[in-house]
Amino acid sequence: MFKKFSSEEVSAQNQVKASVQRKIRQSIADEYPGLEPVLEDLLPKKSPLVVAKCQNHLNLVLVNNVPLFFNIRDGPYMPTLRLLHQYPTIMKKLQVDRGAIKFVLAGANIMCPGLTSPGGVLDDEVDAETPVAIMAEGKQHALAIGFTKMSAKNIRTINKGIGVDTMHYLNDGLWKMERLD
Repeated sequence: MFKKFSSEEVSAQNQVKASVQRKIRQSIADEYPGLEPVLEDLLPKKSPLVVAKCQNHLNLVLVNNVPLFFNIRDGPYMPTLRLLHQYPTIMKKLQVDRGAIKFVLAGANIMCPGLTSPGGVLDDEVDAETPVAIMAEGKQHALAIGFTKMSAKNIRTINKGIGVDTMHYLNDGLWKMERLD
Protein backbone atom coordinates (compact mmCIF):
# COMPACT_ATOMS: atom_id res chain seq x y z
CA MET A 1 0.00 0.00 0.00
CA PHE A 2 2.68 2.56 0.99
CA LYS A 3 5.66 0.90 -0.73
CA LYS A 4 6.51 3.87 -2.96
CA PHE A 5 4.45 6.47 -1.12
CA SER A 6 5.71 10.06 -1.15
CA SER A 7 4.33 13.55 -0.67
CA GLU A 8 3.67 13.76 -4.43
CA GLU A 9 0.88 11.18 -3.99
CA VAL A 10 -1.14 13.67 -1.92
CA SER A 11 -3.71 15.27 -4.19
CA ALA A 12 -5.41 17.57 -1.64
CA GLN A 13 -5.07 18.67 1.96
CA ASN A 14 -8.13 20.09 3.68
CA GLN A 15 -8.62 21.40 7.17
CA VAL A 16 -11.83 19.72 8.27
CA LYS A 17 -14.85 21.34 9.88
CA ALA A 18 -15.49 20.85 13.59
CA SER A 19 -18.34 18.41 12.91
CA VAL A 20 -16.14 16.22 10.68
CA GLN A 21 -13.34 16.45 13.27
CA ARG A 22 -15.74 15.20 15.99
CA LYS A 23 -16.83 12.32 13.74
CA ILE A 24 -13.20 11.29 13.07
CA ARG A 25 -12.34 11.54 16.80
CA GLN A 26 -15.41 9.46 17.70
CA SER A 27 -14.70 6.71 15.18
CA ILE A 28 -11.05 6.51 16.36
CA ALA A 29 -12.22 6.39 20.00
CA ASP A 30 -14.69 3.59 19.16
CA GLU A 31 -12.11 1.59 17.22
CA TYR A 32 -9.29 1.99 19.79
CA PRO A 33 -10.67 2.26 23.34
CA GLY A 34 -7.10 2.07 24.71
CA LEU A 35 -6.41 5.53 23.26
CA GLU A 36 -9.21 7.21 25.23
CA PRO A 37 -6.95 8.71 27.96
CA VAL A 38 -4.50 10.25 25.45
CA LEU A 39 -6.91 11.09 22.62
CA GLU A 40 -7.06 14.74 23.68
CA ASP A 41 -3.26 14.98 23.45
CA LEU A 42 -3.15 13.22 20.07
CA LEU A 43 -6.08 15.00 18.43
CA PRO A 44 -6.54 18.26 20.36
CA LYS A 45 -9.91 19.96 19.84
CA LYS A 46 -8.34 23.38 19.37
CA SER A 47 -5.62 22.27 16.96
CA PRO A 48 -6.65 22.09 13.30
CA LEU A 49 -7.15 18.58 11.97
CA VAL A 50 -6.12 18.13 8.34
CA VAL A 51 -7.21 15.27 6.08
CA ALA A 52 -4.88 14.62 3.17
CA LYS A 53 -6.52 12.84 0.26
CA CYS A 54 -4.15 10.58 -1.67
CA GLN A 55 -4.37 8.28 -4.66
CA ASN A 56 -6.22 4.94 -4.38
CA HIS A 57 -8.94 6.40 -2.09
CA LEU A 58 -6.49 6.80 0.79
CA ASN A 59 -6.98 9.40 3.53
CA LEU A 60 -4.30 10.51 6.00
CA VAL A 61 -5.28 12.26 9.25
CA LEU A 62 -2.65 14.89 10.09
CA VAL A 63 -2.11 16.96 13.23
CA ASN A 64 0.63 19.61 12.95
CA ASN A 65 1.60 18.03 9.59
CA VAL A 66 2.35 14.68 11.29
CA PRO A 67 0.39 11.69 9.92
CA LEU A 68 -1.28 9.84 12.80
CA PHE A 69 -4.01 7.72 11.20
CA PHE A 70 -4.99 6.52 7.73
CA ASN A 71 -7.97 4.82 6.16
CA ILE A 72 -8.97 3.48 2.78
CA ARG A 73 -12.31 4.60 1.33
CA ASP A 74 -14.62 4.69 4.36
CA GLY A 75 -12.93 1.80 6.18
CA PRO A 76 -11.70 1.86 9.77
CA TYR A 77 -8.96 4.27 10.78
CA MET A 78 -5.59 2.63 11.39
CA PRO A 79 -2.71 4.22 13.30
CA THR A 80 0.65 4.76 11.66
CA LEU A 81 3.51 2.60 12.95
CA ARG A 82 5.13 5.61 14.64
CA LEU A 83 1.96 6.11 16.68
CA LEU A 84 1.67 2.38 17.35
CA HIS A 85 5.23 2.31 18.69
CA GLN A 86 4.28 5.08 21.16
CA TYR A 87 1.09 3.28 22.27
CA PRO A 88 1.73 -0.43 21.60
CA THR A 89 -1.37 -1.76 23.41
CA ILE A 90 -4.06 -0.09 21.29
CA MET A 91 -4.39 -2.78 18.59
CA LYS A 92 -4.90 -6.53 18.59
CA LYS A 93 -1.65 -8.32 17.83
CA LEU A 94 -0.61 -11.26 15.69
CA GLN A 95 2.97 -12.52 15.68
CA VAL A 96 4.89 -13.92 12.72
CA ASP A 97 7.80 -16.35 12.99
CA ARG A 98 11.41 -15.36 12.27
CA GLY A 99 11.29 -16.70 8.70
CA ALA A 100 8.54 -14.28 7.69
CA ILE A 101 10.19 -11.09 8.97
CA LYS A 102 12.28 -10.26 5.88
CA PHE A 103 9.29 -10.80 3.58
CA VAL A 104 6.99 -8.60 5.69
CA LEU A 105 9.66 -5.86 5.72
CA ALA A 106 9.68 -6.06 1.91
CA GLY A 107 5.92 -5.42 1.86
CA ALA A 108 4.58 -8.96 1.43
CA ASN A 109 1.20 -9.99 2.78
CA ILE A 110 1.31 -12.34 5.78
CA MET A 111 0.59 -15.93 4.86
CA CYS A 112 -1.24 -18.28 7.24
CA PRO A 113 1.75 -20.64 7.81
CA GLY A 114 3.83 -17.70 9.08
CA LEU A 115 1.27 -17.14 11.83
CA THR A 116 0.61 -20.79 12.74
CA SER A 117 4.21 -22.08 12.84
CA PRO A 118 5.98 -22.49 16.23
CA GLY A 119 7.22 -18.85 16.31
CA GLY A 120 3.87 -17.35 15.37
CA VAL A 121 1.14 -16.33 17.80
CA LEU A 122 -2.56 -15.97 16.97
CA ASP A 123 -5.15 -14.17 19.10
CA ASP A 124 -8.32 -16.26 18.71
CA GLU A 125 -10.53 -13.22 19.34
CA VAL A 126 -9.48 -11.58 16.06
CA ASP A 127 -12.26 -11.64 13.46
CA ALA A 128 -12.07 -11.23 9.69
CA GLU A 129 -11.68 -7.67 8.32
CA THR A 130 -10.00 -6.43 11.53
CA PRO A 131 -7.01 -4.06 11.67
CA VAL A 132 -4.13 -5.77 13.53
CA ALA A 133 -0.56 -5.04 14.54
CA ILE A 134 1.97 -7.53 13.20
CA MET A 135 4.68 -8.34 15.74
CA ALA A 136 7.89 -10.24 15.03
CA GLU A 137 9.18 -13.21 16.99
CA GLY A 138 11.82 -11.94 19.43
CA LYS A 139 11.14 -8.22 18.82
CA GLN A 140 9.18 -5.82 20.99
CA HIS A 141 7.84 -3.32 18.43
CA ALA A 142 5.37 -3.93 15.63
CA LEU A 143 6.84 -4.32 12.16
CA ALA A 144 3.60 -3.89 10.20
CA ILE A 145 -0.07 -3.04 10.34
CA GLY A 146 -2.51 -5.16 8.40
CA PHE A 147 -6.11 -6.07 7.77
CA THR A 148 -7.12 -9.68 8.43
CA LYS A 149 -8.55 -11.58 5.46
CA MET A 150 -10.10 -14.29 7.66
CA SER A 151 -10.68 -14.87 11.35
CA ALA A 152 -7.89 -16.24 13.55
CA LYS A 153 -9.76 -19.53 13.93
CA ASN A 154 -9.95 -19.91 10.14
CA ILE A 155 -6.27 -19.00 9.78
CA ARG A 156 -5.44 -21.81 12.22
CA THR A 157 -7.69 -24.41 10.57
CA ILE A 158 -7.22 -23.58 6.87
CA ASN A 159 -3.49 -22.70 7.20
CA LYS A 160 -3.17 -21.79 3.50
CA GLY A 161 -3.08 -18.55 1.56
CA ILE A 162 -3.02 -14.94 2.70
CA GLY A 163 -4.06 -14.43 6.33
CA VAL A 164 -3.37 -10.71 6.70
CA ASP A 165 -3.24 -7.98 4.06
CA THR A 166 -0.24 -5.77 4.88
CA MET A 167 -1.15 -2.07 4.75
CA HIS A 168 1.85 -0.30 6.31
CA TYR A 169 5.26 -1.68 7.34
CA LEU A 170 8.62 -0.45 8.63
CA ASN A 171 10.65 1.59 6.11
CA ASP A 172 7.82 2.03 3.60
CA GLY A 173 6.93 5.45 2.18
CA LEU A 174 4.64 6.46 5.06
CA TRP A 175 7.25 5.45 7.66
CA LYS A 176 9.94 7.54 5.93
CA MET A 177 7.61 10.56 5.72
CA GLU A 178 7.75 11.84 9.29
CA ARG A 179 6.07 15.12 8.37
CA LEU A 180 3.94 16.16 5.42
CA ASP A 181 4.99 19.68 4.47
